[in-house]
Amino acid sequence: MNQDNSTEGVTDGAPDDLIPFTIDLTFEEARRRAEVVTALGPDWDPVAAMRGEDEAYALLYSGLDAEQQRTYDMLVAAGVLPGDGPGRAAAH
Repeated sequence: MNQDNSTEGVTDGAPDDLIPFTIDLTFEEARRRAEVVTALGPDWDPVAAMRGEDEAYALLYSGLDAEQQRTYDMLVAAGVLPGDGPGRAAAH
């Protein structure tokens, strides 16, 4: 086995004959989003979808007993679970 340790044709550890490859991810993301909206169809109502998610979230954490409510409040305060505020995203 013959190993060639020469640095001829190499700049900064990379061969000179590499061809740069670039892709415009902005264009690809716009295309992907357009396909998603097309797949959802004309009957999709984003306001109704958000309202349904809000109702489901309220139902999920309704009817908690005192200990469950304390645990829920502790998890919200720690940022593990989202609170009732706008955007309702967990802090972590």
